[in-house]
Amino acid sequence: MRYFRIVASIVISSVATISAAEEFSDLGKDLFVEHCARCHGIDATGKGFDAIDLRTQPADLTKISERRGGVWPMLEVMSILDGYLKVQEPRDDMPVITELNDGPTVQFDTGNGLVTPIPSKLIEVAEYLESIQSPKPERYVP
Repeated sequence: MRYFRIVASIVISSVATISAAEEFSDLGKDLFVEHCARCHGIDATGKGFDAIDLRTQPADLTKISERRGGVWPMLEVMSILDGYLKVQEPRDDMPVITELNDGPTVQFDTGNGLVTPIPSKLIEVAEYLESIQSPKPERYVP
């Protein structure tokens, strides 16, 4: 009986962990659909309904790591989403999504050993984009 309780506890905690991971991923996808899909498309390939009216064709967001030699650039992606660094031109049609900076923050390691609070919505969208990379990233930089 004790063995059964231990196994049951492990199974229940595993299911809870999987559900939490799916919820996290679903929130990132939901935020993407709400803020990005009109231009980048539901499938994130740059063929959204509003893309035809833009001066700059939206990027295929499923190929971010491929364009960077197999590297997933987490901080760069978050910076593009929140508009903090405008390092790529022309980007006149790319809106700053200030709503991603609202709400709770989570601790994020920026890669130099320093941990800083980052808005959780911003991380959720960036992690969703990471999850749809084709091919999958081979290496990661913060």
